[in-house]
Amino acid sequence: MKLDLKLYRGYVNDEELVVFGHVFKSWAPDKYRLDRKGIRHAVSVIHMFRIKPLENVEVKLKFKNLEVTTKTLADGYFRFTIPYSEKLESGWHPFQVCCELYDYGIVENSELLKPFESKVGVISDIDDTFLVSHSGIFFKKLYVLLLKNINKRKVFEDVVPHYQALSKAGQNNERASNSFFYVSSSEWNLYEFIDSFARLHKLPKAVIKLKKIKTGISDFLFTGRGSHDHKFEKIKDIVMFYPKLEYVLLGDDSQKDPYLYERVVKIFPQNIKAIYIRQTSKGKKAKTQKILNNIESMGVATCYFANSEKAIAHSEKIGIV
Repeated sequence: MKLDLKLYRGYVNDEELVVFGHVFKSWAPDKYRLDRKGIRHAVSVIHMFRIKPLENVEVKLKFKNLEVTTKTLADGYFRFTIPYSEKLESGWHPFQVCCELYDYGIVENSELLKPFESKVGVISDIDDTFLVSHSGIFFKKLYVLLLKNINKRKVFEDVVPHYQALSKAGQNNERASNSFFYVSSSEWNLYEFIDSFARLHKLPKAVIKLKKIKTGISDFLFTGRGSHDHKFEKIKDIVMFYPKLEYVLLGDDSQKDPYLYERVVKIFPQNIKAIYIRQTSKGKKAKTQKILNNIESMGVATCYFANSEKAIAHSEKIGIV
């Protein structure tokens, strides 16, 4: 009997703590190497989508003096949402989750974020925002995902300096940084790939929120497709969890980001400071420009750019960095 447990980075405010993960009957998706070449990499990716989640399995969270137990949902996912008002300094804090099944136990460690005092929080899409993915072209996206390993995948030029500048904006203390959240229509299966890619390219450490896990090959073929409503819900969760922060939203024009961000601005009219949309084809899209004009009319700065150099100049001009 294999048993595996995967934790993701959690987060906490002055009243509540949120920690989440999955329990699997098979190896977790992060057990497959991401640096293999060609067909061996493709096999690893396919294995990441052939996982078997476990329902109704007991998991126990340990954090500081806190010990809480819950059980997994139908797709093996668990989430602890716990009242928490203990004093906690800003930064990343370790926590532990353990699980026992059939006399077999497993313990995993991860971290949760208590944001530093900040001018801004940053919420960024992943595919075609910082990771070149071709998400608007189904077969090209699939080809890149299957045949290009983590060392061969590309980051857009000047993204890293832009994100690093946003991370340090307004912070005088060497330890302090602004909070980052990466939200995507990719599934939890690809968490390790995304996190390793971000680390490899020295992108700011972030809480990552993805889409419901997939568990089969037919599912895999439709990775990252379907409704983007879950992205809206995840962004809404973050803004409601840290309502005193002003946010910078970064996305691209290949799918639905401009529409999503317009909805976010309408619902949180005082929380969004600026919106950045990457242009993914040769020309700007008239529909995207129209949405951004409407967002500007609500007092939120926008920047529609093909190259991150332009986004950096815009951030400097409006005084974010």
